[in-house]
Amino acid sequence: MRLLFLGDVMGRAGRTAVAERLPGLRRDWRLDFVVINGENATSGAGLSGAHAKTLLDAGADVITLGDHAFDQRDMLEFITQEPRVLRPLNFSKNAPGQGARVYTAPGGRKVLVAQVLGQVFMKRPFDDPFSALDTVLKTHPRGGLVQASIIDVHCEATSEKMALGHWCDGRASLVAGTHTHVPTGDARVLPGGAGYISDAGMCGDYDSVIGMDKAEPMRRFLTGMPKGRFTPANGPATLSGLFVETDDATGVAKRAVMIRQGGVLAESAP
Repeated sequence: MRLLFLGDVMGRAGRTAVAERLPGLRRDWRLDFVVINGENATSGAGLSGAHAKTLLDAGADVITLGDHAFDQRDMLEFITQEPRVLRPLNFSKNAPGQGARVYTAPGGRKVLVAQVLGQVFMKRPFDDPFSALDTVLKTHPRGGLVQASIIDVHCEATSEKMALGHWCDGRASLVAGTHTHVPTGDARVLPGGAGYISDAGMCGDYDSVIGMDKAEPMRRFLTGMPKGRFTPANGPATLSGLFVETDDATGVAKRAVMIRQGGVLAESAP
């Protein structure tokens, strides 16, 4: 199966890049299943129902969220009606929506998608991500009940992302870190057959400070004082993520390739 995971969509620039580029990528790369992290797609904080529809119409099969899952209030209701949007497994026991689901890819193949939040350096004390994932992966064995499994690890610390990647290795097909908006250069297939990257990066304008217009972040770093709100940068956006090709019989990743399309970063293709 040919899988694509795209990192955090950042504001209008990120949405536009996905809408313009993803349909062609699905066709040209013969993609079977696409997962996008969309938790910053609306003004850089959360995801609205309208913008979720934009990403789904562009070709996303599933959208994952993150610690900003419900910053846009209409997502509280929207997620209960749209099964293709997932919030983190360990967000809150009372949160609406689900953190893991099985979806159907072309040919009737089954794909598990799940997301967890990390605990290190995060602003809130989320539940243990390891035990949350362990339960899901045990009940949906790779190469058994599902032909592939995709895990979004939404963490601040690369060490925690790596630990979760190794925890999922042998049971997941693709493990991608999200949250920091900075792509890492460590895409690889782990020993147990999981395609892995510590951070998929963002789909947004990289002529920025992690997707935000440079002026206000720079002012705060230089003076220690805020003057205005952070606003997403709106220059040409780069699509950043991970492409993984798997064996249908086992769910094992055969290769994992970093994706950089458009914007200011060098382009790559599977």
